[in-house]
Amino acid sequence: MANFFEDNKDLLFHLEHADIDEIITIKEDNFKEAETYDYAPRNVKEARRNYVEILRVAGQIMGDVVAPNSESVDEEGCGFDKGRVEYARGTKENLKAILGADLGGMTIPRRYGGLNLPTTVSTMVIEMVSRADASLMNIVGLQDIGETIYEFSSEEIKQKYLPMFTSGKVTGAMILTEPDAGSDLQAVQTRAILDEKTGKWHLHGVKRFITNGCADISLVLARSEAGSKDGRGLSMFLVEKDDTVQIRRIEHKLGIHGSPTCEMQFNNTPAILIGKRKMGLIRYVMALMNGARLGVSAQGLGIAEAAYREALKYAKEREQFGEPIINFPAVYDMLTNMRAQIEGARAIVYETCRYVDLKKVYTELSEHNETNQEYKNLLKKYSAIAGLLTPMAKAYSTEMSNRVTYDAIQIHGGTGFMKDFPVERFARDARITNIYEGTTQLQVIAAIGGIVNGTLDELLKEYEEYNYPRELHSIKENLNSIKGLLNRCLNEFSERNDKEFLNYFARNVVDMSCELFIGYRMLKLSVNEERKRVVTRFFVEKAMANAIKLAEPVLKRHTTAITNRNVIMEV
Repeated sequence: MANFFEDNKDLLFHLEHADIDEIITIKEDNFKEAETYDYAPRNVKEARRNYVEILRVAGQIMGDVVAPNSESVDEEGCGFDKGRVEYARGTKENLKAILGADLGGMTIPRRYGGLNLPTTVSTMVIEMVSRADASLMNIVGLQDIGETIYEFSSEEIKQKYLPMFTSGKVTGAMILTEPDAGSDLQAVQTRAILDEKTGKWHLHGVKRFITNGCADISLVLARSEAGSKDGRGLSMFLVEKDDTVQIRRIEHKLGIHGSPTCEMQFNNTPAILIGKRKMGLIRYVMALMNGARLGVSAQGLGIAEAAYREALKYAKEREQFGEPIINFPAVYDMLTNMRAQIEGARAIVYETCRYVDLKKVYTELSEHNETNQEYKNLLKKYSAIAGLLTPMAKAYSTEMSNRVTYDAIQIHGGTGFMKDFPVERFARDARITNIYEGTTQLQVIAAIGGIVNGTLDELLKEYEEYNYPRELHSIKENLNSIKGLLNRCLNEFSERNDKEFLNYFARNVVDMSCELFIGYRMLKLSVNEERKRVVTRFFVEKAMANAIKLAEPVLKRHTTAITNRNVIMEV
């Protein structure tokens, strides 16, 4: 089989041109770790070589082990008997191969047994896992709860639990959702009760739609403050699986069959407080979910890559009317759109990763140098950008994944609807990506503030001011036109000062902003490669046409659905 890293030229391109030297230097503490660990890099060049080798190993496992197992995993699914969840045979083989290659705890520091990878690199692994088997990402990706334990726990907790993750001895889960608390996590009712005599916490309550809820170690959001009604009464707890944690059922789902989705009950379950009381939702869950949203962005990207490759292969081989269907404009129109959208998603996902990495390293620098105002200012800047780009990346890449997998079936025609080809599985797997870890509609709510308040505008300045080669000027002019339309829409919001009008058209503005940012990011990247210039030109031409379509109802104030929604919805 193929190596899923080496055969992906665009992924190789993004690693080669990732602007992460500063991040590497800070993460490696100016390469002092090389004095303690013989496998730690001594300079940036060596660190980058290490990343290539790690990604090459991961890519080989995905091609040789995980992808060949994906069909049987989908068919077998997860077993459930008397409260016990059983992974599919192929899933067990996959985890054994991944953990056997020491790919556990990718972002965890070396002193706990981790690889100390930047998010940018670990996300590339997640993309490859998702291309091979999207359901496996939901188990492998959740090992990142170790990073939350690292960021917010005491040293005693870190020393005990992080080596369990990095060695692959345990799997993880984040347990948030309840029957009456889905997107509205402030409504969580699972109780955390403190035994004043022993100083120990115990959990009582029911959780639903929990990905990999059968995990050995979980982070649970629970109400620690009796009588509280909102997010300020919630704290984060670590739970080890035992007899007090009951798996009541697993869900029968449209896709990602290899990933168990559990309904759970806590019956006086022993728990350990993570961080401070009352900060569970306000700080810790937001950090946890932003990491998960970036992971799901990569999941959508990986699924789309797999679907595109199958569609391209089929279009080259399938003949109708005496020639391969790839020669028909109606078919290559879909394929070129699919390819450009995938590369666009990769552009925003990995630039988001870079800002998340910058936020993380400057968080640590600020904590260790509390009087350094420059570090604090940079942390504030990178936090704002990461907070904006994360929901934008999640919205764009997961919606893109659904479009690409839909078109992959269309290119296959009737055969794509059958289980003879994997594209029907890709479409089923993609469908959840724009729902869990916050629906696209919630990502729009999360992103619109940063667009309206000027964070996006500040981010775009460095791209606008770059000295591009003359042959790229026409692409930049189109991007300036898109920005002009976006600014007119934002002015419309400001002039109307109508919250419902803004909320109704927020999706238009966020979609336009995503394509504008992606266009600029691809333009900057295209300085390095002739082929990327062609793809960028095509992407921006499509984005220009789409911007006109998105801006028109805002600028012409198409408010019929707002003022007459009850009449329209009536049956």
